[in-house]
Amino acid sequence: MRAVQVVELDGPSAVRVNDVEPPARGAGEVLIDVAAAGVNFPDVLLTRGQYQYRPEPPFTLGSECAGTVREAEPGSRFAPGDRVVAFTMSGVFAETVSVPESTVLPLPDEVGFAEGACLPMNYLTAHFTLELRGGLKAGETVLVQGAAGGVGTAVVQLAAALGATVIGVASTEAKAEVAKRAGAAHTVGVDGFKDAVKEITGGAGVDMVVDPVGGDRFTDSLRSLAPLGRLMVVGFTAGDIPTVKVNRLLLNNIDVRGVGWGAYALARDGFVGAEWDALVPHLRSGALLPLISERFGLDDAGSALSRIDDRVVTGKVVLEV
Repeated sequence: MRAVQVVELDGPSAVRVNDVEPPARGAGEVLIDVAAAGVNFPDVLLTRGQYQYRPEPPFTLGSECAGTVREAEPGSRFAPGDRVVAFTMSGVFAETVSVPESTVLPLPDEVGFAEGACLPMNYLTAHFTLELRGGLKAGETVLVQGAAGGVGTAVVQLAAALGATVIGVASTEAKAEVAKRAGAAHTVGVDGFKDAVKEITGGAGVDMVVDPVGGDRFTDSLRSLAPLGRLMVVGFTAGDIPTVKVNRLLLNNIDVRGVGWGAYALARDGFVGAEWDALVPHLRSGALLPLISERFGLDDAGSALSRIDDRVVTGKVVLEV
């Protein structure tokens, strides 16, 4: 079968589509014919050996996909022909993948394979961020950094679906339009966003900031919080990891909370399934629908990764098999 592999740790240009042995289904696993796979920032880091998970080349990229079950264990909750999404550490940029059943989830008929492939990592992270770690309540105001990116659009959509007013931070007018399409009630530019938020909220500030970006906007994110507000640290796509002067937390009674979805979710039986069940009604209604900006075939996986590496992507990039 064909698979997108990292053959050297030299970045997106070093990936190749190779013919490899198809996987055999292991015990407790589900064999899936992949229809589409989501491309994520960690995939780019893996091409350079810069992610915390560092397999030795050659290895197959890809952590989330959608497709059709080919084979499952007797007594499994899945059967051949079922539409599913799945996630794993790597290996789904291929025609077929075998993954643990615990990381396979049923895909509603209302959602296409390309959109389904964008759901697991970003939307489960968004749910974990807003619900468990953030304690979001209907009527609250949420500021989303990087609101046009994959995580950003997922957070915007889900926060809006849960009854929050969303302010999206975007670096260009085009990205602001993407954030609005995702459900942001307001958008503001990166430069001067703190003052813009103050004006929008009548000086009150926001109840929550969701930040997958990090970098030099972190301090102004803290300054944008209302009393008892919380800043959710999701990632650092800007590259720089900011520091916190804890006197700011004390003076304004605000929180900075880490969001590490994978380490928490995968260590708890049934947690991911319960999260997915909470998302399904919003998927069926259309309130949650990933915004796909670009689609590529397996042969163009290097170009897809380069687009993310160049920070020009809005929404999600998908490989269609």
